[in-house]
Amino acid sequence: MEVNWHIVFAIVLGIFFLAGGTIYYTYEEEWSYIDSFYFSTITLTTIGYGDLYPTSDESKLFTSIYTILGVGVMLYLLGSVITTFLFNQEKYFEKMIYHFRKKQEEEDNNSEKIKKKSKRK
Repeated sequence: MEVNWHIVFAIVLGIFFLAGGTIYYTYEEEWSYIDSFYFSTITLTTIGYGDLYPTSDESKLFTSIYTILGVGVMLYLLGSVITTFLFNQEKYFEKMIYHFRKKQEEEDNNSEKIKKKSKRK
């Protein structure tokens, strides 16, 4: 099985962003690790329930930059997964079409042979 390095890179980058946000909010906002991870996840997936929010100006500035960059990372991950899926589907359909055409050519050749035989008689 072939490793898709775009997906691996995007996953590592996503984990890095989630971990960075979790650590930042744990110490800056004094939230628990669970709350910090939850807020980071909700922010990067653009859900934003509003139950947690940054309170200091530094946290608001960090969150603004974190969201812009992090959403880009999440879109890159989603795009990489979709691209890989579509590429694999395309290869599968090309293989199916090749086999279909090959079978069609064999049937055409067989029908031509039958016609030639019947004309000889």
